[in-house]
Amino acid sequence: MKLLRLGTPGAERPAVRADDGRTLDLSGLTADIDGAFLAGGGLDRARAALASGGLPELETAGLRTGAPVARPGKVVCVGLNYRDHAEETGAAIPERPVVFMKDPGTVVGPYDEVLVPRGSTKTDWEVELAVVIGTRARYLDSLEAARDAIAGYAVSHDVSEREFQLEFSPQWDLGKSCETFNPLGPWLVTPDEIGDPQALGLRLSVNGTPRQSGHSKDMIFQVPYLVWYLSQYMVLEPGDVINTGTPAGVALGLPGTPYLRPGDTVELEIDGLGGQRQTFAQG
Repeated sequence: MKLLRLGTPGAERPAVRADDGRTLDLSGLTADIDGAFLAGGGLDRARAALASGGLPELETAGLRTGAPVARPGKVVCVGLNYRDHAEETGAAIPERPVVFMKDPGTVVGPYDEVLVPRGSTKTDWEVELAVVIGTRARYLDSLEAARDAIAGYAVSHDVSEREFQLEFSPQWDLGKSCETFNPLGPWLVTPDEIGDPQALGLRLSVNGTPRQSGHSKDMIFQVPYLVWYLSQYMVLEPGDVINTGTPAGVALGLPGTPYLRPGDTVELEIDGLGGQRQTFAQG
């Protein structure tokens, strides 16, 4: 299934995209696609409702696409998880996952405007595969248990301000948590539809120029391991998001470091998960 949320910020309507391309209304089944929905068997109920053929069609013309899951409790990020990205930034290949947190308030819709922070000179792009947690994960005992804890996957744009991130603090949070810095979606795609999360191509362009073209098979630490690993140190709750890292091609590693400016347009996509498009504006 492909789940999505449509409408103005804070008033999104839950929906599901049928195989024939129609968008069907889930608001009779749930008020929102959030942690409570995922924890309460919402995916199974949505799947059954979709199979029954009784869901009303939703007219989508003019409706904004929000993030496919309501504001998560936390956004956990894994840095330097592609060897080529670590190499382009001059960082050592990590022996353990590099983990940092991102303000959940950064999560916005996939086509929403993204703001270049005031005083920024080094706003950068990062296309990432996002994992959305579906069941409480605490001290998981196997990779299979980690797979079972996943509700689905989405496209994530881990926007970063490199000066704030790398020069203003020994921790990365300042450069990762600026407002609008995590467009998510357009869909939450369930694992049965995606299959192997390590078999997905990731692509990003800026003003029509290709910048990133990577593949999730090249992750240093793969998806089930990341979910298992994180569960040893924190409790992952339904609706939480994990950003799993970005491949090479970010501005920080390119000749001339062509950082983003107001007016720039970024487009990104991941196989099977859809695409995003944002125009940047001044914060």
